[in-house]
Amino acid sequence: MSSERSKAVSQDKSPSLTAYVAEFIVATQSSAIPAEVMHLGKRSILDGIGLALAGNAAESGHIVRTYLKSLGIPTDKGATVIGTGMKVPVRFAAFANGIAIHADDYDDTQLAVAKDRVYGLLTHPTAPALPPVLALGERDNRSGRDVLTAYQIAVEVETKVSEAINPRHYDDGFHSTATIGAIAAAAGASRMLGLNMEQTRRALGIGASQSAGLRENFGTMTKPFHPGRSAESGIVAAEFARLGWTATPIVLEANRGFFKAAGGGYDPQAIEGKLGNPWTFAFPGVSIKPHPSGSLTHPGMGLMLDLIRQHDIKPGQVVRVRVGTNRHMPNALIHHRPENELQAKFSMEFCMAILLLERKAGLAEFTDKVVNRPDVKRMIAKIEFGVHPEAEAAGYEKMTTLIDIELTDGRKISGRADFGKGSPANPMSDQELADKFRECAAWGRLPKANAEKVVDLVLNLEKVKSIRELTRLLAIGGAGAKAKKKTAARTNVKKY
Repeated sequence: MSSERSKAVSQDKSPSLTAYVAEFIVATQSSAIPAEVMHLGKRSILDGIGLALAGNAAESGHIVRTYLKSLGIPTDKGATVIGTGMKVPVRFAAFANGIAIHADDYDDTQLAVAKDRVYGLLTHPTAPALPPVLALGERDNRSGRDVLTAYQIAVEVETKVSEAINPRHYDDGFHSTATIGAIAAAAGASRMLGLNMEQTRRALGIGASQSAGLRENFGTMTKPFHPGRSAESGIVAAEFARLGWTATPIVLEANRGFFKAAGGGYDPQAIEGKLGNPWTFAFPGVSIKPHPSGSLTHPGMGLMLDLIRQHDIKPGQVVRVRVGTNRHMPNALIHHRPENELQAKFSMEFCMAILLLERKAGLAEFTDKVVNRPDVKRMIAKIEFGVHPEAEAAGYEKMTTLIDIELTDGRKISGRADFGKGSPANPMSDQELADKFRECAAWGRLPKANAEKVVDLVLNLEKVKSIRELTRLLAIGGAGAKAKKKTAARTNVKKY
């Protein structure tokens, strides 16, 4: 134990979990992070940047920019709002970019270790963790290695806190990407600002006190609002701590602290001594999505696509489709008859139906116009989604999905999948990931030449001397008007 941590422990008269987390934030050196973990982190950063480009072209991005302009703050100084010509103070850049990364629900997802912590209980790591370190890095002209290291630390804190909290936290309605995201963002911002142990503990206390986000908002713009606010909250927490703002130094483990209040408790063995041991990117891993929908739909979507291709299933042949999962999955996939693109992202029925009709499900398929097509609604009516005993018995650390398809010629086609494409069990290649980035960049109207340079810079981020080399490629002049025009076709504003 370091002398600094020993001092922190002795001040509280007992071992402190928050002190352990703070020491990890302050003391971890980039050289201690394995090369493979660094590479996996760069993949998620590239993914997150692409999603911010696509997300800022959504109607939610237009609303955020309208709001920021209404504040009367300069919009040509500070940190970049990705995919636009705006620069704003770092807290607001983190807010806007956090929303954008999660806007299409296309962002990466943490896997679970314990069997009672279903995949969906955990976080989307990058949406709250990347925006604060990127914004601070741009403002303070930090190196790519600095930003990458702070991002890795933020994700590690986020995923281990999420793994540790009692599952009741998510089951009762909290959105962990929002709640735990605020703690992750505070960790990353603290590292970027060079806070000491005492300041970092206070920053965690301030961040945890801003923790909020309810799953009832899934299928609305407020779901991506969650990581945006978390990213902003992390910067506010760290900057206030640096100024001397006080907060409890034991916010995680205290009787009235985060774990007890938000979840009724936690599993110490899931976090104590576990930060960087192993790194979550190494085990159990982080999944990168091939489809812009809730992660719980992905095993079923991959399986359905395989069955369609293997058996050459035509839409007119489908009589009925049964989809079965564990009980946690319908608890999140709540929109059985979606009416817009955001609800469709949390509809197993839509995800199955669109694959049966189009054999693909990308950004172009998740639009209000497609969701409300008569043929889509007819196919949705043929999909039955519920709990299956085999999936329930498989363990909640998996997303086991069983599909049974009945065809007009009497055939019955079945299959099972535990994980989807993009998971560590079936990862996207670097090339597939780069292609996804290019899709998102094109959706956000980033020039092709810039997109190619971004891919190269991010995959070599530790060699970049100034993160501004990257952020200057992500600015698009006059993007507000362009995005507004583009998103009119994507989203019926009157519905929100």
